[in-house]
Amino acid sequence: MKTFRFLSLLLLVLVSTQISFATEPEALARKAVSGDTAAIEELRALGPEGLQALRAQYANEINAHIANPTAARDEQWQRITAALDAVAQQKNSYVAGLYWYTDLDAAKKASKALGKPILSLRLLGKLTDEFSCANSRFFRTVLYPNDEVSAVLRDRFVLHWRSVRPVPTVTIDFGDGRKLERTLTGNSIHYILDSEARPLDALPGLYGPRAFLRGLSNAEKLFQSLAGKNEQERAWALRSYYEERHNKIGAAWTIDTQKIGGKVPAGFKIVPGQNGTEALVISPLAVTKMVTEASILRGMNLVADELGKVTDEAAWKKIAELHTDDALLDSRAITLIKYQNSSISEDDFKRLASRFQGLVALDTVRNEYLMHTKLYTWLMNDPARDDVEKLNKKVYDSLFLTPGSDPWLGLFSNDLYTALDNGGVVQPGTQIDADKKTDSGQGVQVRVLSVPLSGYNPRHVAKPASPTSSVFFVFGPDNTRKDP
Repeated sequence: MKTFRFLSLLLLVLVSTQISFATEPEALARKAVSGDTAAIEELRALGPEGLQALRAQYANEINAHIANPTAARDEQWQRITAALDAVAQQKNSYVAGLYWYTDLDAAKKASKALGKPILSLRLLGKLTDEFSCANSRFFRTVLYPNDEVSAVLRDRFVLHWRSVRPVPTVTIDFGDGRKLERTLTGNSIHYILDSEARPLDALPGLYGPRAFLRGLSNAEKLFQSLAGKNEQERAWALRSYYEERHNKIGAAWTIDTQKIGGKVPAGFKIVPGQNGTEALVISPLAVTKMVTEASILRGMNLVADELGKVTDEAAWKKIAELHTDDALLDSRAITLIKYQNSSISEDDFKRLASRFQGLVALDTVRNEYLMHTKLYTWLMNDPARDDVEKLNKKVYDSLFLTPGSDPWLGLFSNDLYTALDNGGVVQPGTQIDADKKTDSGQGVQVRVLSVPLSGYNPRHVAKPASPTSSVFFVFGPDNTRKDP
């Protein structure tokens, strides 16, 4: 009898424990949506599983807003999206469903445990903020919600992001109550890292979904090929990869130049390569008897230098037209763009989406041909190539031309006369016009100029009643907007 009671009690405890384990994430999800910060932190500590538990609990609401992006955003939906973004650490995460680490050591630990490479995003501002830098916002629209891209990122990479510095924002006050708010300058880059956070490859700036997927696939194969190699074997494999990838990009650029009827630099020749691909040969280098690392790097630099000289703005646009498929927006990206622009007409939306796809295609070819080639020369030879922080500093200093040593990001210069007191600069805690201050004395605000608006009547913007408008650059140290 006692044995029976003991077994019954043990069974009851086991069942209760299973029920508790099964319901705990769901209970946390409900608490998170109610605004319980401790529950949000607990879900986040669970990693991707915590985000999936939250999404599963509110799957009906998420699917409804994906199906109808112009649906009313009631208070409950706002609470759901706030909780999703907090756990995912990404703005408008309800479509993509991706979990981002913000601690690189935690990402390294997950990478080692799962055997997956790390995709580390570096950006101005924060991925959780609406007003992060432009490219990171486009990533949230074009790339992360894309069905194929999100599946690859979720299943085959460990995701991480880090803010490089706050993003400058601008408020344009038309003087009649209307304002425009935008971010200024800034670029972003995705690094593909190994489990020790050493850079393997990088995708600078915005890429269309298909081009982005190709870049991820190449880097993932490289990551897998390095498993079990010693340092010497690893170094040789990396060098071979960078040479091969650089040559393929140079060949593609040359072929595109031929297709649009452009002038190919002297000595540039396309020949059959390995596995049915095409390779670029530069005649003066091909006949060199001694191949050294220095001569290889000279050849790599020569490709972008010479092709860059013959590719003007008109040529870039023609090349971009050859790669429109790389920039196609899928239905989930369209959903998010409609969600953000629910008030415009269908015809205006079609024009907006078409023009945006053209700009994505243009950015894709420029970033791949101009920036990616430069990165391969650095990854092959630069002393900073194994340190992502040092490499990222060089990228922002020398590739994106927004060095950390310039607190104004090129937006202010002492030798530029503006006819404004102190050049329009307002330091933290000081006044702009006797009655306009930065919030709580935080941030740095720069009044650039008053813009004459007489006769200015852009599409969809009524002519302002006031003859001038004031423009303010706003720098918030915590990346919050500090509007005048």
